[in-house]
Amino acid sequence: MTTLRISPAAHAVIQAHLCRAYPEEGCGVLIGREGDGVREIEVAIGFDNAREDSRGNRYLLSPEQVLAGERSAREMSLDVMGFFHSHPDHPARPSAFDLEHAWPYYSYVIASVEGGRLTDLRSWRLTEERTRFESESLDLPAATGMAGADATPE
Repeated sequence: MTTLRISPAAHAVIQAHLCRAYPEEGCGVLIGREGDGVREIEVAIGFDNAREDSRGNRYLLSPEQVLAGERSAREMSLDVMGFFHSHPDHPARPSAFDLEHAWPYYSYVIASVEGGRLTDLRSWRLTEERTRFESESLDLPAATGMAGADATPE
């Protein structure tokens, strides 16, 4: 199992972007590098939710947004390691919709945002057979007061 370590700067971007998006789902790209079983997220880029309907419980990163994330990563000599999004007033667990739209390899950070405040943050990886998510150990900056937890999706 890998560990996803989020830098303080990236965590601040994730938190601010997702809280600002509330009560809709917010989303973005995680940029960093991988080595020795640890994914280091150095940069998070928040994007507007490109979905036109059901924005309270669905998100969409457009192809142009994903390409912009890839371009930014390349300019920093880093890679896109995954994506983040919020579940407004719901647990930080993958939904059936998340399962249908995820890709193996990437880390998926899901935040529970309740009443406009980030209350939980967890990371998940889709299995190669694309049938389920597995929790990914999450290492957050100490000042957040949130410990990354391993959990199983329901």
